[in-house]
Amino acid sequence: MDLASGGRVLALDLGKRRIGIAISDALRMTAQGLDTLVRTNIRSDILALEEIIHNRDVSLVLIGNPLHMSGHEGAGSAFARDFAERLSQHTGVAVRLWDERLTTVEAQRVLRQSGASIEKRARAVDKLSAVILLESYLDSLAGSDGEMPADAVF
Repeated sequence: MDLASGGRVLALDLGKRRIGIAISDALRMTAQGLDTLVRTNIRSDILALEEIIHNRDVSLVLIGNPLHMSGHEGAGSAFARDFAERLSQHTGVAVRLWDERLTTVEAQRVLRQSGASIEKRARAVDKLSAVILLESYLDSLAGSDGEMPADAVF
């Protein structure tokens, strides 16, 4: 299946304690945040994500790639790459790393401007980061001919 068309896209903002989750509509036009997954261990995390993937007709998973501002990969990128490989192997669904630089910063800015309390912002930042990540991908599809550059796809 062409990664640029067909099926929903699930976006993940991987954190040490939580995974922010967002999903596209079937036409890949909008992004909606889902409940944040509180991390336990990789095996449990993958099983929980597998359930979402199969219950919601997901054909592509995006995982935020936390590149340095220079564009170079660091420890966070290595973890994201390993997680992506494991998730793809376990679910059989294509997983793509997607540049997430500044998504958390943007999410925090939006939440600050909304007037939400610090407690509410802390609970919402992971979900909103995943939504912003997914929106950036969907926007790139809208501006392309359907062909996406071959970056890290597992």
